[in-house]
Amino acid sequence: MLRGVLRWSWRLVLLALIALVLVQFWFAMHVWYWSRNNPQMTAFMQQRLEILREDNPHASLRHQWVPYNRISAHLKRAVVVAEDAKFLDHRGFDWEAIQKAYERNLQEGEVVSGASTISQQLAKNLFLSSHRSWWRKAQEAVITVMIETFMSKRRILEIYLNVIEWGEGVFGAEAAARYHYGMGASALSPPQAARLAAMVPSPRRYTPGRNTPYLQRRTETLLARMPGARIP
Repeated sequence: MLRGVLRWSWRLVLLALIALVLVQFWFAMHVWYWSRNNPQMTAFMQQRLEILREDNPHASLRHQWVPYNRISAHLKRAVVVAEDAKFLDHRGFDWEAIQKAYERNLQEGEVVSGASTISQQLAKNLFLSSHRSWWRKAQEAVITVMIETFMSKRRILEIYLNVIEWGEGVFGAEAAARYHYGMGASALSPPQAARLAAMVPSPRRYTPGRNTPYLQRRTETLLARMPGARIP
């Protein structure tokens, strides 16, 4: 009896490990494919679309893919400064920022600061939900390694700028530039780019023309730092 239970337990463990390996292989193949092809829909975009269609079954997303060279260099610099100043220097994880965030969260007694790099954010946006859990963070880390392995920094930033949210149902730099400023992503000025980058943490709070004291301060800070930003 005991031998039979142990045998089945080991079989279940083996099946679980095989399933885990297959899932990681599925992620890796998608990352490899997207290193050469453009994703038109991400997990986060699909999630937002489903939420929008709860109120309006005919809702659709604003999204138009544009290549890297058709995105303003000002926006690239602004987003790197805002989201991941060491983007070109790390391999997916900014350990110094992670340590600082850990210490601050420990001091506050709750999670008040994060340290996700652009690569980590891209992993989450491409494949995962916004739900927070230790399992999701572990999977995000694994996918981040895959992204940094298969993609160049230029490609990572190109995809990131084309899939992040910039308003209710607004995804990617081109849709954001047209939604907020009525122009293409290639024509964005430094102040416009800095303002868009400042919106990234809470994109659905800002409709075209809306301003807040925080947004104004953050825009000015990014604008001052942008000239020193390094981009691929």
